[in-house]
Order: sequence, then C-alpha cells, then structure tokens
Amino acid sequence: MTVDGRVARGDRTRSAVLDAAVVLASEAGLDGLSLGQLAEALGVSKSGLFAHWRSKEALQLATVDRAVEQWQERIIAPALRAPRGVRRLWALHDARIDFYAARVLPGGCFFATTEFEFNARPGPVRDRLAEVFDRWAAFLERLVREAVALGELPAEVDVELLAYEIDSLGIAAAMRSRLLDPEIAYRHARQGALTRLRALCPDPTLLPEGLS
Repeated sequence: MTVDGRVARGDRTRSAVLDAAVVLASEAGLDGLSLGQLAEALGVSKSGLFAHWRSKEALQLATVDRAVEQWQERIIAPALRAPRGVRRLWALHDARIDFYAARVLPGGCFFATTEFEFNARPGPVRDRLAEVFDRWAAFLERLVREAVALGELPAEVDVELLAYEIDSLGIAAAMRSRLLDPEIAYRHARQGALTRLRALCPDPTLLPEGLS
C-alpha cells in the first residue's frame, strides 16, 4: 500500500502540535493556547495549522484527546502489566506519581490544571473534560472491584470512596508539588495510598512493605 507523503507529513505535524499543546496547557491552561503560539514554538506557519483546526475550541478539544492518549500510554498501560487485583491498583497510582516526578509536563498535570480552569465554565470543552474524568473514575472503581472479586480487598469496602481517596492523593501530589517540596508531595501521595491498601488487604505481602 502506498502512503501519501503529504498525509504522513500532515499527521506528524498534527502530532507534534498536539504534544506541544499538552505541554503548554499544563502550565497556562487550555485558554492560553493559540495557533500562533504553537506555530512559533514549533517553527511552522500559522496558516498551515488552520488545515487541522479551524477554531481555538477545536484545538482545545483535540488537545484534551491527546492528553488522554498520553495518560493511557504513560500511566494506564504500565499499570495493566501488573497482576489483577490490589497490585494493579497500586501500580496505577505508582505510575501516576512516577509520571509527575519525571517532569514530563512543566505544569505537572494537564488534567489537574484544566479541571480547575473549566469546572465552572459550561461548554464543549468542559463536557469533554467531564467525560474524561468520569471514565477515569470508572476505571479506578473497576480496578477496586476486581481486587474485591479476587479476595484481595474486603467485600464490604466502599468501592467509590476508595477510588476517590486514591485519586485525591494523586491530585494533591500534582498540585502541591508545584508550590511545595515535590519530593515530600510525591512521597506522601505514595505512602498514603500504600498504607490504605495494606490496611485493607487480607494479604498485605502482595504490596510493598514500604517505600525505598
């Protein structure tokens, strides 16, 4: 099959622009994005970018989708390699904190930044973010339920609450690491989740005894 070189170049440009947009939005928010700013950052023409996004809102929505892909690649995919149950739940949280600690994004967390930016602003961008957060919460809850089904968490555990607690520790790490000592923020986020899971797990040896 022959691949049109123009299409391939267009796809590469689009990917590069969206990667740059996620980086910029993690610091300045989605409202801070502009095609002109991205064109300057990447050394391409602004007019060329209009072929991909005809409006700022279209660019914002595409940036959210690219941030989701990045989250899946860097956090969810590594966690899914861990065994089902409490170890996978811990691996997901640990991978999230690793992602923050690696400073992949200068603003720390794209979703923490945009959640606060759009939580009281109705419209398509807020709706897309709400959908993303809902899917993330459902995924966390699914992992908790799997651990319960395997007998690695007690049957009476409040699934939604435990998922909320673990997610809250991740959000706190993302936010506090920008203003306070990041190493303390990351350590507390890891230790908080680990302590909670070990206290609930009938076989705490499935989890690390402590942090190295």
